[in-house]
Amino acid sequence: MKQIVVVAGPTASGKTAFAIRLAKALDGEIISADSMQIYRGMDIASAKPTIEERKKAVHHMIDVVSPFEPFSVADYVKRAKVLIDEIAARGHLPIVAGGTGLYISSLVDNIEFIEEETDTSVRERLFCEAEEKGIEPLYERLQAIDPIAAEKIHPNNKKRVIRALEIYETTGRTMTEQNEHSRKTPSPYDPFMIALSPAREVLYERINQRVELMAEAGLFEESRRLSDMGLKREMQSMQGIGYKEVFSYLEGTTNREECLEEIKQATRRYAKRQLTWFKRDARYRWVDSTDEEQVHAVLAACEDWYK
Repeated sequence: MKQIVVVAGPTASGKTAFAIRLAKALDGEIISADSMQIYRGMDIASAKPTIEERKKAVHHMIDVVSPFEPFSVADYVKRAKVLIDEIAARGHLPIVAGGTGLYISSLVDNIEFIEEETDTSVRERLFCEAEEKGIEPLYERLQAIDPIAAEKIHPNNKKRVIRALEIYETTGRTMTEQNEHSRKTPSPYDPFMIALSPAREVLYERINQRVELMAEAGLFEESRRLSDMGLKREMQSMQGIGYKEVFSYLEGTTNREECLEEIKQATRRYAKRQLTWFKRDARYRWVDSTDEEQVHAVLAACEDWYK
């Protein structure tokens, strides 16, 4: 089986620094598993590794598509599989690092996706409907169409509710039917899975500080540039936390301080959802990224596993 390492965890938990440290110790290359870092020109709110960080270790799956292009989980898995083979062929260790749990689980568990037609107009129509009427009518529609999927999706998770309805309208199959189809041929991977999580109060303080630093680094200016390029808030690439809130600011519905507070709150809620997602998978070894003793121990265990 192919050895890979996974470094997961909520936003601001220290995944980038940890993955770089691991890559340097075990001669690895990093494959980003972040649904926003794939987009070119979207650097600040997506918290991409800096140029300096990318010089310390090879990074893949960053800046790979235009923000005008749709990009699916299936697209990610297809590309990441190729990268894993190429990295291993060079004699290096593939390290999958990021916070998009669906990307990671679909890759590690070798989910096979049914080819489906892409119709962005369906997604945009559903998004506009949610903006005008709220997410509740869409969630009720999903409950009627696919109650199993609805039970697994939080009623306020607009992105996933819309995605489930989009699958049904585009393919005629429910998300549950598609998932049953995709399960699954045995995975070719032997994963060593690490999840980072500092104490909750530390994580939240890191999130708040990160948002302030993003603003200082030019988040508002970057978002205005993206808007001026013709990107609309209903597009897939603009659903990332940070951009959609700033778009509201650019439209004049919030002021700068309110906008930053909304980003902090949304990011903290997202971190909670990420923790819930990763804790469902018993394969993860949990590490407090601020505890050097724990970090050293898991690095040593990973090194022993890789020998």
